[in-house]
Amino acid sequence: MYTNKSIISLSYPIFLTLLAQSVVNVTDSAFLGRIGEVELGASALGGVFYFAIFVVGMGFATGAQILIGRRNGEKEFARVGEVFNQGVLFSLVLAGIVFGLAYWLTAPLLRLFIHSKEIYVATATYLDYRVFGFFFAFVNLMFRAFYVGIMRTKVLIISGFITMGFNVVLSYGLIFGHFGFSRMGIGGAALASVLAEVIAFLFFLFYTLVFVKIDVYRLFHFSTFHFQTVWKILDLSFFIMFQSFLSISTWFLFFIFIEKMGERPLAVSNIIRSLYSLLGLPVITFGVAVSTIVSNLLGEGKVSEVLPMVRRVIKLALLFMFPVILVTALLPRMWAAIYTNDSGLITATVPSLHVFCLIMLVFAVGNILFNAVSGTGNTRMALLFEMVVMVAYLTYIYFVNFVFHASVSIAWLSEIVYWVGLGLCSFWYLKRGNWRAKQI
Repeated sequence: MYTNKSIISLSYPIFLTLLAQSVVNVTDSAFLGRIGEVELGASALGGVFYFAIFVVGMGFATGAQILIGRRNGEKEFARVGEVFNQGVLFSLVLAGIVFGLAYWLTAPLLRLFIHSKEIYVATATYLDYRVFGFFFAFVNLMFRAFYVGIMRTKVLIISGFITMGFNVVLSYGLIFGHFGFSRMGIGGAALASVLAEVIAFLFFLFYTLVFVKIDVYRLFHFSTFHFQTVWKILDLSFFIMFQSFLSISTWFLFFIFIEKMGERPLAVSNIIRSLYSLLGLPVITFGVAVSTIVSNLLGEGKVSEVLPMVRRVIKLALLFMFPVILVTALLPRMWAAIYTNDSGLITATVPSLHVFCLIMLVFAVGNILFNAVSGTGNTRMALLFEMVVMVAYLTYIYFVNFVFHASVSIAWLSEIVYWVGLGLCSFWYLKRGNWRAKQI
């Protein structure tokens, strides 16, 4: 049985890895906030636009991770390697496709949606550099899927902090023109992220070749393309890919709606977005862990342990989030001051930070339940839940922004609508669904 100690032991390397990535995000936003509100707001739009495409690769890797976890639980180690190998090959093909689409279609799409010319130019500049990172980012996702799937997550700590260190230093140099670099502004933040992905790839490759029993897992056997293996991954991941793309694309629309309120509301929303990824890390971490644990438990035939384990993870997530919520509620200006020294912008951010505290509570429960559903392998059901909830989400943000013209803090209540809806659907399925007999 998975105890609190074993769950935390699996989770904390994932947490530290995600922490390193979030520090990069926070640092970039803090650097760009010192340049101006346009750059701060544009980095939000550019970041969400990039992530909407990135989650296609992440969804595929998540499907591979679930399958690796199931094969690992079954002790089919050679088949673990087969999933990884074929996953890497397909990820490179996928990266080439999304790179081509993003490179040629980004400018027309941004011009269609973005009202401010200054924000449009800054966002386009960011993405002109950032899209080159897809190739390395997608392969890195497969490495992460492999290590999480075999429950050997401590290597992710090293990779995360290597990536963070290089990214922060390169961002500082390229954004402001230090260390002999030319001053690139928002483009420097994007280029630094791409270079950090390259360095992370080189680390993963080196570590795997030196410290992993390649013959046991039959890693790096790329001689043939096994469509059947890729199809099994896609059978799981296609619905995750579509669900993730749908979710982030809708979030991109949310930021487009905010942009029409003005540059300051968009800057406020970027601060909330960045804190979301930083302060919500315990929840995101436990979500990744619960998906892997559910998959391994089902592979081991321990169906009866799944629901007690999910409840245990929810309690742990809430336990970790309460101090974060308390500090944010009492000291909201402290968090906002990380991103800007503009007192007006700090004051404007405070109401949204209070809403953010409520979001974190429902996020802690809804995210764990939803990831547990994905861990069962029934990704079709997860997509269905996403589509149902998106109707309510889009309805809310449309009325708030275009009918009632409410404040940015009220607009952020849409996240509560989203996570409550997703949590209720997931809870119903875990209690009543037929996931116990799901074969993958």
